[in-house]
Amino acid sequence: MPTYIALVKFTDQGIKDVKGITERIRELMASGGQQPGGGRITGFWWTQGSYDAVLVGEWPDAESASVAALSSGIRGNFRGETLRGFTVEEMQQIVQKVP
Repeated sequence: MPTYIALVKFTDQGIKDVKGITERIRELMASGGQQPGGGRITGFWWTQGSYDAVLVGEWPDAESASVAALSSGIRGNFRGETLRGFTVEEMQQIVQKVP
């Protein structure tokens, strides 16, 4: 299944409830990380620097990943940037198509 990487920044609303974030992520990961659009979160890290967190997940396609991103973003707790990640095998297939 395709991998997607989200770079996350808390909004003013999201930072107000930051004390409960670790428990919410623990519950999410304990439930298998299931997400809207038929995907699941496979990893989550809080970060220092330009972004507050990095999330890694798998979704069947770009449309499904967009459904999950919009469904999460509508709550107003964070803003994010979603990137498609490629495995070594996927990148090898891409490189083989380069003239």
